[in-house]
Amino acid sequence: QVQLVESGGGSVQSGGSLRLSCAGSGYFYSANCMGWFRQAPGKEREGVAAIIPYGSTSYADSVKGRFTISRDNTKNTLYLQMNSLKPEDTAMYYCAAMMCVTSVQALDVMSGGKSRYWGQGTQVTVSS
Repeated sequence: QVQLVESGGGSVQSGGSLRLSCAGSGYFYSANCMGWFRQAPGKEREGVAAIIPYGSTSYADSVKGRFTISRDNTKNTLYLQMNSLKPEDTAMYYCAAMMCVTSVQALDVMSGGKSRYWGQGTQVTVSS
């Protein structure tokens, strides 16, 4: 049984930082890429960061230069380091796994709600 469990969310002030973690377990059938997407009330789902097996990464323009995705294969854990947080970053953040060829494609997969697996989410709230 596949499980993705996110942690690390919380409330911070504008300009602050958070590091999200996603612990994975189980066999990820037809899912070779991983990433993070977010969704805020009244807003569309947005793929924010993705990483593919060879380490290539992609980011949404809205977070480029501020967020960094990484993974530790020895711990089966995915991370999202978020710096210079803004109020518009407030959302539920989800870890996801999907099939992809490129990391850019993975962003589109997540934005389109087509991820094969995803976790329960962790809330990030940024106050001004």
